[in-house]
Amino acid sequence: MREVRINDTLTGGVRALEPREPPRVGIYACGPTVYARIHVGNARPYVIFALLKRFLEHEGYDATYVANVTDVNDKIYAAARERGVPSEQLAREMTDSYVADTDALGLERPDHEPKASETIAEIIALIEALIESGHAYEARGDVYFRVASFDGYGKLSNRPLEEMQQGEGDDSADVKESPQDFALWKARKEGEDAYWESPWGEGRPGWHIECSAMAEAILGLDFEIHGGGSDLVFPHHENEIAQTEAARGQPLARLWMHNGMVEMGDEKMAKSLGNIRLLHGAIEQFGREAFLMWIVGAHYRKPVAYNEETLADAGRAVDRVRELVRRLDPEAPAEPELDALVERFFDHLADDFNTPAARAELFAWVADANRRIDAGERVAPGRLGEMLHAFGLENLLSAPAEEAPEEIERLAAERQEARAARDFERADRLRDELARRGWEIRDTAEGPRLVRT
Repeated sequence: MREVRINDTLTGGVRALEPREPPRVGIYACGPTVYARIHVGNARPYVIFALLKRFLEHEGYDATYVANVTDVNDKIYAAARERGVPSEQLAREMTDSYVADTDALGLERPDHEPKASETIAEIIALIEALIESGHAYEARGDVYFRVASFDGYGKLSNRPLEEMQQGEGDDSADVKESPQDFALWKARKEGEDAYWESPWGEGRPGWHIECSAMAEAILGLDFEIHGGGSDLVFPHHENEIAQTEAARGQPLARLWMHNGMVEMGDEKMAKSLGNIRLLHGAIEQFGREAFLMWIVGAHYRKPVAYNEETLADAGRAVDRVRELVRRLDPEAPAEPELDALVERFFDHLADDFNTPAARAELFAWVADANRRIDAGERVAPGRLGEMLHAFGLENLLSAPAEEAPEEIERLAAERQEARAARDFERADRLRDELARRGWEIRDTAEGPRLVRT
């Protein structure tokens, strides 16, 4: 079992993963607000933390991955009104679409996918504890967290207090004790058709309290890894830390792990900016394997550009693996020299989940295996499957060879005849015709081989 180290946003440095109860590790990653179908930017954290779970399990940890669904929110109310449907109906439809779209990635579902609407009792109990301890107050049916009561506020985002604007609009400014206070419970407003009874009247939870309650309910306090996009550092995760520590006197999580944004053009991909690529469309265009290869090609903490060129490059990388798999011999003896590359692959993942460095080791394995095969050696799949599984690409190991149609085989045979007769001009024409039809003929130690391009 390797020592796993992860960059912790809270302390600003790389820290060792230290489970509360080894080998168990809890991972909580903030999921989508379901008012529309998810886009590629929403999918990046889903994939990163699903693959992190796979890696930890490879290392012998018992990992539990939780990804919540926010199904009660101002954006859902607004989108439902625009469509003329009940907000609960829209949330249900978009949740179903989210599940279908992420299922298309071919990764297992998270171990738990709690919904805010199903965690109301736990949310209310957490708010009551905050009021009783003086960290929250009720005002006209709303409940707000009293930021001034929590000395550690700002320790995650490291912002001056006066710059911490909660983005809750001006409608609550006249009832807050301080502009930095944030909503834990919101009184029902006209037109809001999803609401619950509470000690403070009809209403629904604020956004931040949902995740504190859901994470604690499933993983307990002081669990190992809390994740999400870097855009959640403030206010969402800052507020989660304050709520839980103020109410419980313990940290919510040990490590705070944040992924960079997906960018289109010069801006982050976001529905509010209108520059999005829906996940299901990206998968339909490029395939799940290319999408996953693109995700692992960038370090999770860095921003990553989404465009057709980068996805096409990822698709070509996938094809390189597919082509190698067709050349491997399951009956061949093991190649211990290749195992060193596998060990380095997982060493990179243990070092702040460095997927691009690990990916480089994967393709070093591919290149070395191809070199050996070209030299006339037989090469077994060996531990290639371990690396592919860590990236969600294990299906490539069983990729069937695509058989060339009879007409393509005939053209290839004619080319061989032309070469044997030293009619190289005709051989080149036949090679170009094969290329036009999407096939390449490669001269290997085993003889000519047709490969789909």
